[in-house]
Amino acid sequence: MNTMFFENISRYGFDETVNRLSEIVAENGWKVIQILDLQETMRKNGKEVLPVKVMELCKPDYAYRLLSDDALRIYANMMPCRISIHQKADGQTYVSRMNSAMLAVQMGGVVQEVMSGAFTDAEDFIRKISID
Repeated sequence: MNTMFFENISRYGFDETVNRLSEIVAENGWKVIQILDLQETMRKNGKEVLPVKVMELCKPDYAYRLLSDDALRIYANMMPCRISIHQKADGQTYVSRMNSAMLAVQMGGVVQEVMSGAFTDAEDFIRKISID
C-alpha cells in the first residue's frame, strides 16, 4: 500500500500548512472547492481526534476533459482531487494523498492523462511545503 498512498511532513504547523497549501493551489490555477474539518465533525459526534482537514481541489481544465464526455463521466467519483493535512501525536503536521496516477494507468487514455497531470501538479504543491 505504500505506493498507493503518500505522506510527507510539512515544514509548517497545522494551520499554516492549510493556509500555504491553499495559496499555492490558487497560484497554480487550481480551485479549493472546500476544506472539510474532520476534527470538528468528530467533535460534533462526541469523538476527539487530532487536527485533520481534507482539501478538495479542482482544476477546471482537467475536470472538463472528464465531465464533458458521457463515456468518461463514470470516473467523476474520483473527483475532486483530495489532499489531507493532519497532525499526529508527535506534534508534526503531515500531508497525505492517494497516488491517482497509479490508479489511472489501469484506465489509460484521457483518464490517465488527466489523473496523472493532477497527481503531478499536487506533488509539486506538496513539495513546496514539505521537509522531505
